[in-house]
Amino acid sequence: MTLLEVAVAFVQVGGLVILGFGMVKIVYVPLALYFNRLYRPNPARHRYSVLSERPLVSVIVPGYNEAVVITKCVESILASRYLRMEVILVDDGSTDATASIMAGLAEQYDRVRFLSQENAGKGAALNRGISAAQGDVLMFVDADGIFAPDTLMHMLEGFDHAKVGAVCGDDRPVNLNRIQTMMLAVLSHVGTGLVRRALSLLHCLPIVSGNIGAFRSDLVRQVGGFHEDTLGEDLELTWRVYKAGYRVRFQPNALVYAESPSTMGGLWRQRVRWSRGLIQTLRMHVGMLGRHRYGLFGMFLVFNAVTMVVIPVLQLAILAVLPFLYIAGSGPVPGEVFAILGWLGLFVSLTLVVFSVGLNRSWRDLRFLWTLPLWPFYSVFVGLALASAIVKEVRGSPARWNKLQRTGVISVTADVLPRSEARA
Repeated sequence: MTLLEVAVAFVQVGGLVILGFGMVKIVYVPLALYFNRLYRPNPARHRYSVLSERPLVSVIVPGYNEAVVITKCVESILASRYLRMEVILVDDGSTDATASIMAGLAEQYDRVRFLSQENAGKGAALNRGISAAQGDVLMFVDADGIFAPDTLMHMLEGFDHAKVGAVCGDDRPVNLNRIQTMMLAVLSHVGTGLVRRALSLLHCLPIVSGNIGAFRSDLVRQVGGFHEDTLGEDLELTWRVYKAGYRVRFQPNALVYAESPSTMGGLWRQRVRWSRGLIQTLRMHVGMLGRHRYGLFGMFLVFNAVTMVVIPVLQLAILAVLPFLYIAGSGPVPGEVFAILGWLGLFVSLTLVVFSVGLNRSWRDLRFLWTLPLWPFYSVFVGLALASAIVKEVRGSPARWNKLQRTGVISVTADVLPRSEARA
């Protein structure tokens, strides 16, 4: 075979692989619908949850240079309708006013405690909070998170079975003042509205978001807390929850609003960090992939590794080769068919986004559908970030917290906030 024929075959086979894995994901749609039916609100149905036991909840908020956002975060937590809580603020050696603000909040509110340490990373800050926590349930929240009044209660309702070791809430963008954050707001519904529902139903939800995650306190201590040498501390801890014989539940009504990256540089660093966290977790727990002892979750991890690591790299390779094939007159499909496939892909993406927005009942976010032309570029951007993460992992580049530069912009409605702080 000539080099040109090899390239054509590569694109054709690679395209079929991508299409096949994409088609499998369509099964998320009926699963998400069944999740909604199974867990629909029904006052007449008395389902067990730890909420009925009124456990003490320790809300742990680590922070590094979070002076712009920490006050609003703490005030929103304290405005929760669930009162049996303590809030533990951990300053990780900030160089701004974060420590003094945290200390002031601890003096102002009886339910707030303040801890400080030398800069050691997010995992270490979380573990410091765990060591001081007294609660039966530990909730981990980023310092820019804005709670809804019922968030804590909904999170506790998620512990509806003895084998539910952790509950993941729904994190949504709070800063909708940039084109980029508007795009992320509408696209994020696919991950939260669709995928989390489907995977929760299958007991395969692979991550409890660091923005809003709750764990049984005894389980966290049993598995040893957070690993401090990984960029994906929330992802890695979630896999150990499954390894310990527990499962994870998604609570779509447990809302927290947090900042999305508002600059291209911030988005790039976040996506590289997430990708490195995934690669590190795969390396640490490669023995879980495909293992029957972990049930369907073990099999899902194989699928997840392919779709999250292999497929994006394959897409980049195909996109790099395609232009040369068409220039050489050896395109794998006629130009007209390629155009049809492209429009069909955009239509399917649009349909899934609208469906996911509907699941979350966030119809106002449909006003951001005009960002549709940006979606293919964002997909390539994410693939490039993954490629960069792979290179960094191969080179052994230092793993840094690399947190976002906070803006303090809030664009959610006033009924979510503890005070009238919303602005469009």
